[in-house]
Amino acid sequence: MQNLFFVTVAAGILSATSLTAKAQPSVNIEQLNAGATQKFIKGIEINQVVTAPAENVIAPVATTSVAALSSVIENCTTLQFKYAQLLNMDVESLTNNLLFEEIEKWWATNYRYGGSTQKGIDCSAYTGVLMSDVYGLTVARTARAQYAESERVDKADLKQGDLVFFHTKRGVSHVGLYLGNGYFTHAGSSTGVTISNLDETYWSKRFISGGRIITETTAE
Repeated sequence: MQNLFFVTVAAGILSATSLTAKAQPSVNIEQLNAGATQKFIKGIEINQVVTAPAENVIAPVATTSVAALSSVIENCTTLQFKYAQLLNMDVESLTNNLLFEEIEKWWATNYRYGGSTQKGIDCSAYTGVLMSDVYGLTVARTARAQYAESERVDKADLKQGDLVFFHTKRGVSHVGLYLGNGYFTHAGSSTGVTISNLDETYWSKRFISGGRIITETTAE
C-alpha cells in the first residue's frame, strides 16, 4: 500500500512538471507578441519574429534586430538627430552630413539684401553657397537667374538638393533649397536662415516650381 502511495505521488509530480513545461513556451510567446514591435526612435522599429517552439522548449528572444538598431544609432551624428526631428524624417535617411553641417553654420544668420556673409545674407546668395560648398556647383547670383538656368521640377518630384522658387513680389523673387518631406531651407527676409515647409499657407500660395541644376553628371 505504501509503495502504491509513492507511485501515485511520483506520477502526480511528473504530471505537474510536464504541464508546467508545456505551458511556459506559450507564456513566452504571448509576452514576445505583446511587445514584438518596439520604437526607440521615430520611424525605427525592432521586429521580433517568433516561430512556434517544439514542445517543452522555451523560445529564445531574438537579438539580431536589437544589434542592428544599436549599430544605426551609434553611427548617427548629433546633427542627424536634430534635423531628423526638424524635418520629421527617419534619422538614418539623412546621409548628407555636409549639407546639414553647412545649414547649421548659417542657421539664424540675419537676412540682408545683397549680403553674402554671416553678417547678413539674402536668399539667392544662401542657395549659391549651399550649391557650391555642398554640391560643388556654381549657380547664378539672383533667384531669377537661378530659375532660368535650372530645369523645371514638379513639387511631387522634388529631391534633396533641388531649388524651390517663389513669387513673394513680382515674378521669381525668392529661392530656397529642398531638403525632403516638404521642407526647404532658405534665407527669409523676416526670419533669416531657417527651414520652412512648402505646405505652409504662405509658401504654398507663392510656390512657382522646383528647379534642378543639370550638369553632365546628372544628365547621364
